[in-house]
Amino acid sequence: MFDGLTIGQFIPGDSLIHRLDPRTKIVTTILLVAAVMLAGSWPAYLVLSILLLAVFTLAGIPPGMLWQNLRPFWFILGITFLLQIFFTPGEVVFTAGPLHVTRPGLALGGQILWRLTVLILAGFLLTATTSPLKLTAGLECLLAPGKRFGVPAHELAMMMTIALRFIPTLFSEAQTIMKAQQSRGADFMQGGLWGRVRGIVPLLLPLFAGAFRRAEDLATAMESRCYRGGAGRTRMEELSLRGIDFGALILCVALFSLILGLRWRGW
Repeated sequence: MFDGLTIGQFIPGDSLIHRLDPRTKIVTTILLVAAVMLAGSWPAYLVLSILLLAVFTLAGIPPGMLWQNLRPFWFILGITFLLQIFFTPGEVVFTAGPLHVTRPGLALGGQILWRLTVLILAGFLLTATTSPLKLTAGLECLLAPGKRFGVPAHELAMMMTIALRFIPTLFSEAQTIMKAQQSRGADFMQGGLWGRVRGIVPLLLPLFAGAFRRAEDLATAMESRCYRGGAGRTRMEELSLRGIDFGALILCVALFSLILGLRWRGW
């Protein structure tokens, strides 16, 4: 189920996207997420989809890897889509037993499905092209203005980075537990939808226990290396914006303004 999953993992490379400043990638990702939330028409969806595919191409990430990272989320995406098409009122397209599929439901379900897919891929793109150290440094720099108000910028950046890095760890742990239970005769695909949901319940307890154990090991490792937060810490490489970063920011701001204009005009 989780084989080949790379969400939260850094994929080394020397592409144009890899060379961008981490602050640029974080800001452009935020702008992309905002544009996705604002987009309300199929032309806007098409523009954003083409842009995202172009960025993946520039980053040198093969299409097969996109499918691998979307595969674990298909259950959630599918349930969300079905809820919209069956329970959104409007003109009925066809009937499936007691359930009615409506035209507005199909449109709304498609929109939500597209938005969730783009959000997942945007998060994958950010973590795949930015190393954990650079991601932490970029987040800390962006949060630095809050230090004057008592915001622990370094600690927040470190927590967010560790949380992202734990995603593939948890998926790997779940895969190991599933294989161990299957070797003892467990069948996670037995029964209908609710049967499969109940079959996942035995995974949760050992999965959470493993997560807490790994978190404790990480805390011990950080303390053994005398980690005391961001006070007095320096970096081997200081971040600096280049022309390519300004160009990427200008392009994303222009795209966001275009989507905002389309939304304002009701498109």
